[in-house]
Amino acid sequence: MKVQRIRLPNSDQFSWSVLSDGYLPVRPIEQFISYLESIERSPNTIRSYAYHLKLYWEFLRDTSRDWTTIGISDLADFVSYLRNPLPGITSLQQQQSRRTEATVNAIVTSVCMLYDYQERLGIVQGIPIYASQMQPGRRYKGFLHHINKGKPVRTKLIRLKEPKRIPKTLTSSQVSKLINACKRIRDKFLIALLYESGMRIGQALGLRHEDIHSWDNLIVIVPRVGNVNGARAKTRESYNIHISKELMGMYTDYLLNEFDECESDYVFINLWDGVIGQPMKYSAIADLFRRLSDKTGIRVHPHMFRHTHATELIREGWDAAHVQKRLGHAQVQTVLNTYTHLSDEDMQEAYKDYLNNRDK
Repeated sequence: MKVQRIRLPNSDQFSWSVLSDGYLPVRPIEQFISYLESIERSPNTIRSYAYHLKLYWEFLRDTSRDWTTIGISDLADFVSYLRNPLPGITSLQQQQSRRTEATVNAIVTSVCMLYDYQERLGIVQGIPIYASQMQPGRRYKGFLHHINKGKPVRTKLIRLKEPKRIPKTLTSSQVSKLINACKRIRDKFLIALLYESGMRIGQALGLRHEDIHSWDNLIVIVPRVGNVNGARAKTRESYNIHISKELMGMYTDYLLNEFDECESDYVFINLWDGVIGQPMKYSAIADLFRRLSDKTGIRVHPHMFRHTHATELIREGWDAAHVQKRLGHAQVQTVLNTYTHLSDEDMQEAYKDYLNNRDK
């Protein structure tokens, strides 16, 4: 089986398809992917679902199971299939799993969503994916019980416990080192923008000059479908990000000294490599960060600047609601789950403050 990248009819957009061993699309997965396309899920999201469901269909093939008659024990076997380095062989020695708990849970979530969709179509019924949170004899109600008005809340039956992970961040000196390693003003501006604004790389690649309000030191994140470079903002609603005068000055410097007379409404464009004046693509960003990592010895990717920005805001005393608004998250719980973990350094600084306040 394989995942095939395909071009959508009458469009410059791409999607993904899962092909069987006979090079034919797997019908249930094909239906589900078409549904994801219709609700405008990003190509990267669809690609992830395609690869996850390919693994599931390979498990069904290898174990001779019918996808329409799956039980809870079958799903547990699928988790073991994902975790065991040597499927079908039980080792007496402890071995490291091929996949982390978070990866396995993401794959299982994709399977659950496929069955949700197929159940709504009436193709399958009674697949034991979920358990009701409100069960007979339970002595307590969920935290959001009043919002759901007593309706059962479904939770996945199969889910691995994930270890707490603190997002990888950069120090201010590392950020300065990365900026100084850039030869071009464009690249310096891009690094500084990601660090100061916390925007996603897809949002930066989709920026237009009209989105940057220099008179207010303001950038408007505008979600657009059909960017020629494939950039996606991910969010569905526009939102504002305030930036410093210094960063806006760097933008002006970039326009005057490098962008010059290029006719493009995109902010970040090819100026030396590829087609001059065309908006930068994800592949160009990957090349840039690979060069910076090799030059500085700092293993870095664009999303680390978003983690760094959010973590610094939390440490400076911003509440989660303000951070959520600045990052453009749909729910404040995302900020609480991702960025409010305390590191050893945070605990040490907090204890120092406690000792200083106590001795006053």
